[in-house]
Amino acid sequence: MHTFSISHLTLFTSSLLILISTIFRPCSATIPRKLALLQPPTTILNYHKGPVLHGNITVNLLWYGHFSPIQKTIITDFINSLNAHLPPPPSAASWWQTTRNYKGGLRTIHLGKQIFDEKCSLGKSLKDFDLIYLASKNKEFNAISLVLTSADVSVTGFCMNRCGTHGSTRVNKGRNFVYAWVGNSATQCPDQCAWPFVQPVFGPKVPPLVAPNGDVGVDGMVINIATVLAGTVTNPFDGGYFQGPATAPLEAVTACIGMFGSGAFPGYPGRVLVDKKTKASYNARGVKERKYLLPAMWDPKTSTCKTLV
Repeated sequence: MHTFSISHLTLFTSSLLILISTIFRPCSATIPRKLALLQPPTTILNYHKGPVLHGNITVNLLWYGHFSPIQKTIITDFINSLNAHLPPPPSAASWWQTTRNYKGGLRTIHLGKQIFDEKCSLGKSLKDFDLIYLASKNKEFNAISLVLTSADVSVTGFCMNRCGTHGSTRVNKGRNFVYAWVGNSATQCPDQCAWPFVQPVFGPKVPPLVAPNGDVGVDGMVINIATVLAGTVTNPFDGGYFQGPATAPLEAVTACIGMFGSGAFPGYPGRVLVDKKTKASYNARGVKERKYLLPAMWDPKTSTCKTLV
């Protein structure tokens, strides 16, 4: 595993240059809970004949702001769990295997480089071009550059209309690369971006579930990381699988928003597993005996939203 630190020098100038030299593509986003309470339309994700990511895919991380060691481990363990042969289903790996049913077939996820920017070199209020600049530090072919922002960092649109984003861009006339971002909502909007671990302010007052790793913000991030990873590999350049307009599509997971177990409906996550000792709710096991709650994913074989339990 390779680790790096970002220097504070020249970042402001470079950020301006990238804003000028970057070709933006529309971003897809995870959906805050308040926008998911409406009954979704019948879900059919059409394939739009564009490229998708498949084969061996690396996820490079950029940690922006302060994350504790345990918070980092929860997330890296989740990424490593996507290809783990053990434990048996329901597991994070069996959840990810649904992506094999999309064009391209096998997709294996590997944790790549990690960059740590604990001092927030671009400040604590970020815009989209800041996220793209940070992501470009880790750009590679057939890789996903994932930016993770800490609980005290605000991002344009965070909580209001998105909990995370993925998209693609071309920098300095180079090859397109894909990127994603997910924020920790613990202090800004946990009822929107860490639901169902928090009592919602809007809509049905369903009792919250206990976060499987004891960290509402980070367990919520795992849900949103799962969402953007699935969306990125199946619709990386806005020509893959989606429903609706390319600028605001429903994708592999956002088409099934708010569903975690059988019997789910808007405002109710469905029936999931509960740990007898901790009372934590989960539907997937991971490496190191970790447990996660993962969202339903649309299965192109059955044209239905597939849950693990």
